[in-house]
Formats: sequence, structure tokens, C-alpha cells
Amino acid sequence: MEKLIELSQEEVVLGFVASCIEYTARRLGRPYQEIFARMQRTNMINDYLIPCYDTLHTESREHVTDNVIAYLEERGV
Repeated sequence: MEKLIELSQEEVVLGFVASCIEYTARRLGRPYQEIFARMQRTNMINDYLIPCYDTLHTESREHVTDNVIAYLEERGV
């Protein structure tokens, strides 16, 4: 039987954050490094994505990406 890798909750949440960065970058046609930098400038990761993970990860990828873009636009980044 295969041995399964068990991820910590922190690793799961960080994987979710990484996917948010990647899908936002794809949608906007921008490099992921730029999107990450924009999220850092607004402290989006620590103020929104991580604290709201329990709710956000249950939504569709498209809806989460829409929310991320709206968050960045509202903050003028």
C-alpha cells in the first residue's frame, strides 16, 4: 500500500494562497511575481487570504479569483 503524505494545516493554507496568486496572475495575464508583490503591498495574504481561508476554500476558483482582483483594485494596486 502506498504511503500518503500528510500535510499540516499551514501547508494546506499556503498551497491555497499559492493557487490564488497563480490563478490571479493567469487571469490578469501578469507574472505571478508581480501579483505576489501586489498582495504584499496590501498585506492581502495576512489580512485576507489566510484569515478567511475556511470560507474562501469552499468557493469556486473563479469566485475566489474575482474576489482577489476586486480586493487589489479597491486598494489601488
